[in-house]
Amino acid sequence: MDNKLTTLILVVIIGVLVGVGVSSQKKSEDPLLSRLLESQERIEKSIQEKSSNKADGLAGKVASLEQRVAKLEQQIKEAPAQKPPAPRPPQEDYTTKHDIPVDHSIVIGSKNAKITIVEFMDLECPFCARFHGPIEEVLAAYPKDVNYIVKNFPLGFHPNAKPAAKAAFAAAEQGKYAEMISALLKNGRNLNDATYEKLAGEIGLNVKKFKKDLAANDAKYEQWIQKDMALASKVGVRGTPTFYLDGKKTRARDFATYKREIDAILK
Repeated sequence: MDNKLTTLILVVIIGVLVGVGVSSQKKSEDPLLSRLLESQERIEKSIQEKSSNKADGLAGKVASLEQRVAKLEQQIKEAPAQKPPAPRPPQEDYTTKHDIPVDHSIVIGSKNAKITIVEFMDLECPFCARFHGPIEEVLAAYPKDVNYIVKNFPLGFHPNAKPAAKAAFAAAEQGKYAEMISALLKNGRNLNDATYEKLAGEIGLNVKKFKKDLAANDAKYEQWIQKDMALASKVGVRGTPTFYLDGKKTRARDFATYKREIDAILK
């Protein structure tokens, strides 16, 4: 700002001097006047150039800004539309008492027990294997009051869960359902036909009969599994394992929690 003011004052002074000089004599007659006029021309030219440069610089910035805005608008147009957030699943219902029929399922423990634990199970699920031990503890602690039923819920990403469930049904033909369930869960990472035959021998089955029953009853076992899966959708099963104690979904996963809930029901 000070430089501009100084330059303006200098131009005014030169103009005054030039005006005075011209009124008294011509440029060609006075070398001083000639030099003053030349200085004035140089200053005016410098001011014009600076003004022009500033205008060009401002125009360049505006053009650059316009290009950036246009590019941003294009990116917004080309951006894929955002999907609305998926709705949250409803909270688990631990209060409703469901009617879960025994139907084709095998009852493990006393058939006259007052309390039934139902598990919707995937035999290839590591969590089903992890939480099976406490169930066996409960059955041992309450042999007259608690029994246990498995309902099959093979998950789509566990291709061996359904064949394993059929192997358990085939073992039930010889009264070894509980033993086969336990053995299958312990071998959940190595489920195949060879494993089923091996386990059948280890738990004391007639392996030849086991294989015959498994092949002959495949369609029936498939129907039973489908019925279990249909039932699962009715009672709110979302994954495995899902446990129901006396018809109500339970959070219990260890013996202490089962004991507390069972004792409360028995009282």
